Amino acid sequence: MDNGAGPSLFPLHRCKTIHLVRHAQGIHNVEGDKNYKAYMSPEYFDAHLTPLGWQQVHNLRKHVHASGLSKRIELVITSPLIRTLQTAVGVFGGEGYTDRMDVLPLMVANAGNSGLAAISSLNCPPIIASELCREHLGVHPCDRRRNISEYQFLFPAIDFSLIESDEDTMWMANVRETNEELAARGLKFMNWLWTRKEKEIAVVTHSGFLFHTLNAFGNDCHPVVKKEICKHFANCELRSMIIVDRSMMGSDPSTTNYPGKIPAELDLPSDVADKKLHEEGESNTNFTV
Repeated sequence: MDNGAGPSLFPLHRCKTIHLVRHAQGIHNVEGDKNYKAYMSPEYFDAHLTPLGWQQVHNLRKHVHASGLSKRIELVITSPLIRTLQTAVGVFGGEGYTDRMDVLPLMVANAGNSGLAAISSLNCPPIIASELCREHLGVHPCDRRRNISEYQFLFPAIDFSLIESDEDTMWMANVRETNEELAARGLKFMNWLWTRKEKEIAVVTHSGFLFHTLNAFGNDCHPVVKKEICKHFANCELRSMIIVDRSMMGSDPSTTNYPGKIPAELDLPSDVADKKLHEEGESNTNFTV
């Protein structure tokens, strides 16, 4: 039943739940929707969220809490651009930050022209930044990041340790990453995601990255399911999906399976017992007097 004609069955410990989120509306989205050439403007370098974008973040945050996702998500992974960082901390961050010397904020007050108070890192999942889930690289200034040292000042409790270079060495002014290169980077990200110990992970990223990465999946599904997987994301949209280890990449044992009565041989299943009885009956007839 694995040919797309019906439901598939997989062991739970070989599955991982991911909650994919596109960042909220950025200042580049507003002008870019009117004129695509706006994405070429240096004015939108590392574009931050708009006031409407922050309202979208607030709405998604309410959904994440009302649905119970806030209690289930073990880790948040975000692209290291200011619009994704703002979305990640706004949706998944802690409540009501107060100045405490022993607790770093996820975001300092007014980071990225937000006009908002600092966001707490208390009682929320860890948030780490990964270059692998960045937007389409090159040419568009809105997709170029700042130095990591600047982000560390604005987002003190986010973990940037996976990023090796302070400066943006991936973005080039005159070379645009191809769709195929982006999809390959996306698959590399998904493979890395599988190596994480966490079973329920949120990923805050970008429209182009999501579309070209997810388009590589679902070819063994019904066309409607394939379309559902890879259709373009709206700003601040969240979709929950399952990734499955079909090739035994993972080796973690199940945390919920239980072996049953021990020792097992004293409690044979009926079909096994019937087979054993039948075999013993046959062996008793294979003799001569």
